[in-house]
Amino acid sequence: MQNAAVFWDKVSEKYAKAPISDEEAYLYTLNKTRGYLKATDHVLEVGCGTGSTALLLAENVREITASDLSGKMIEIGRAQVLRQGVSNVNFIQADVLDADLVTESYDAVLAHNMLHLLEDAPAALQAIKDHLKPDGLFISKTVCSFGQGTPMKWRLLKILLPIMQFLGKAPYVNFMKAKDWETMIADAGFKIIESGNFPKKALSRYIVARKT
Repeated sequence: MQNAAVFWDKVSEKYAKAPISDEEAYLYTLNKTRGYLKATDHVLEVGCGTGSTALLLAENVREITASDLSGKMIEIGRAQVLRQGVSNVNFIQADVLDADLVTESYDAVLAHNMLHLLEDAPAALQAIKDHLKPDGLFISKTVCSFGQGTPMKWRLLKILLPIMQFLGKAPYVNFMKAKDWETMIADAGFKIIESGNFPKKALSRYIVARKT
């Protein structure tokens, strides 16, 4: 399987142009996240992609550090910042495990649709905990394993995924049950204060946890 940064660099332009697959669910959880953030917060987003979420949340916080391992994604994000004239979003190219991210502690860390793309999620969760101030919040939304009632296109995608990965057309994906993600987050030293699928039929689990 190819390097993750190489894969995301290759698909960055297509990713930036693609519409949100479920805009209703995205906006719902975005607003829930706003409710947990304060105007004085310095927020870290890991796996920010092209920074669309960071830019939408910028007006709700003091500062956002938006990080991604893909340099191409970061370039697109920086261009968006210039176009929109946003002054409190800083983009950096960094993996969640990079030491560059621990130069200061953050009030909240966001990880939207990225935990399932990590080959060592427990190590990433430990790093995220280290990035946070005491009682800091970790807010994540993660694709989970498919259950009954899953649309056929998703079942087919899961079958084809190994072939797509071999051909360099798909990244690593770790399909886990929602309860297993919650257990992993708790084991990393967090207390879960909210979790759920919004809407219930969604394949992604929204989890808010506090550093203990």
